[in-house]
Amino acid sequence: MISRNHKKLTMQPASSKPGSEMPLWKRLLDIFCIVLAAPVWLPIMLILGILIKLASPGPALFRQERVGHLGRRFTCFKFRTMHVNADTGVHQGHLTRLMDSNVPMKKLDAAGDPRLIPGGLLLRTLGLDEAPQIFNILRGEMSVVGPRPCVPYEFENYTPHHRRRLEAVPGLTGLWQVSGKNRTTFEKMVDLDIFYAANKTLLLDLQIIFKTVPAIISQTKDIKDNSKPDCKAALPDASVEQHQC
Repeated sequence: MISRNHKKLTMQPASSKPGSEMPLWKRLLDIFCIVLAAPVWLPIMLILGILIKLASPGPALFRQERVGHLGRRFTCFKFRTMHVNADTGVHQGHLTRLMDSNVPMKKLDAAGDPRLIPGGLLLRTLGLDEAPQIFNILRGEMSVVGPRPCVPYEFENYTPHHRRRLEAVPGLTGLWQVSGKNRTTFEKMVDLDIFYAANKTLLLDLQIIFKTVPAIISQTKDIKDNSKPDCKAALPDASVEQHQC
């Protein structure tokens, strides 16, 4: 199993040392997966882009600076799921609480969010808002499998231990995403990402890829069954575009 033995291995030295690049097998796997799935993701992305434009004024794509492999900054692409007029204050406060407390990393919009455009919650729950990150993968800034890329203000609050998760190229899916995700704490996410950075193999990547769809289904059920009443109270009336946890 993927997660059974990760605790005893997280203390091993990371296999990706500063200055190292993505392994060739990983880059080839990324290209193979994207080309193989192109007949599916190309029309889906086209349809989603049109639906977003019809649902809400503004661009279909949302661009945001993220911190990737070994601290490198890059522009991350997502489908816009919230109204225009960005204000990251609410999300920064939510993320800070998650980092400082030992609580599950539930999404800010788990209890409903008035900032979302029609259909926005569904896109985020199914992970379809992250489909444009395929272009980040083609550019070599991300991989199919890897840790979630963090935003700059999150990175600034990282300890040296937390920054070890950046020893792997960020990904669309990853060990944390298929190991409970919103049921886990921030520190648990870091441990899983460090484990992956130190032990990534072709077999592990394939296991994670095949576990992604069941993980999304489980996450969808979690969001439906669970809510945080205090989230609504914390949200401002103004519509803002936020990065998801």
